[in-house]
Amino acid sequence: MKIFRLILFILHTGVAFLLLGMLLNAYVPPKLFPWFNLLSLGFPVLITMYIILTLFWIFCWKKRAIVFAVLGLAFINPVTRWINYNADPEKDFDLKIVTFNAKNGALGVKDIENHINKLDADIVLLQEHGGKEYNFNGAKEVSVDAITATFSKYKIIDHKELIKSDFETNNAYANQTDVEINGKTYRIINVYLQPFKFEKKMIKLNGNSEENERKLKNVVRRLIPTFKKHQEQVEIIRESMDNSPYPVILAGDLNSVPNSYEYYHLSKGLKDAFVTAGKGSATSFHDYKFPLRIDYVFSSASLKATSYSVDRSVRLSDHYPVIATFTIEK
Repeated sequence: MKIFRLILFILHTGVAFLLLGMLLNAYVPPKLFPWFNLLSLGFPVLITMYIILTLFWIFCWKKRAIVFAVLGLAFINPVTRWINYNADPEKDFDLKIVTFNAKNGALGVKDIENHINKLDADIVLLQEHGGKEYNFNGAKEVSVDAITATFSKYKIIDHKELIKSDFETNNAYANQTDVEINGKTYRIINVYLQPFKFEKKMIKLNGNSEENERKLKNVVRRLIPTFKKHQEQVEIIRESMDNSPYPVILAGDLNSVPNSYEYYHLSKGLKDAFVTAGKGSATSFHDYKFPLRIDYVFSSASLKATSYSVDRSVRLSDHYPVIATFTIEK
């Protein structure tokens, strides 16, 4: 039994160090050391192991349980970026935003259009719109680029590309759209960071250990260069936010999970609408049987999130639509 407990203690300590390493994504860029960013992908598994092992030590009445429990407080905020339990959403709001990766409309442009219209959003942000034409109720202003499209009921006073994209190769893209809402201007940034371009068969493991090892190596070969590319793209988007004379709303498909380098640096100075007003799970990408939150809505402090939801009532893409409402500081 002592040997078993020693093994568990070593395992628990190792998991703790991996989780602490993940927190360094706030400081260490992928070009310097990309492996910390890799840990963010495994956060749901790591934190589950950590909690189970902590409960085991508590059950065994071991003093080490106190140490691990106290250390676990460092991971409360990272957990709330995945799963949160805020009170019921406020009914009153001034602004409703929907962000949705439409997967090039492959599962039905008309179905997407009809469902988004039912949501009756003030601003709709699409990624991977596929060059399709959408007609959303009340959208007076439209800004469409290679991969992203912004639809607004409010007047668009300026629009600028932030990251150029070659649509044929489906590279990353981001733009900024300045919108006038009730006499005040807001900067809306629609983001689609570099995709990893995985297919299910590329990551699905089987009983063949050699083939599984090859698949894992191929996955890492795709992840590391993409992390580094994200760093460059994040710097461009950050410049737009840092130089903005207006309050900012940043939303879209980051192709990155919470607690990643991308999350920490794009959310800096902004509020995560899910953390502020979300309830339950924030998982938005459903194509794999693994919890992946890669779609987000962030805002400046002058816009208070009153609700945040992932619309799982439909499957119009490999992503679910994300809906957030805000009250605007008068």
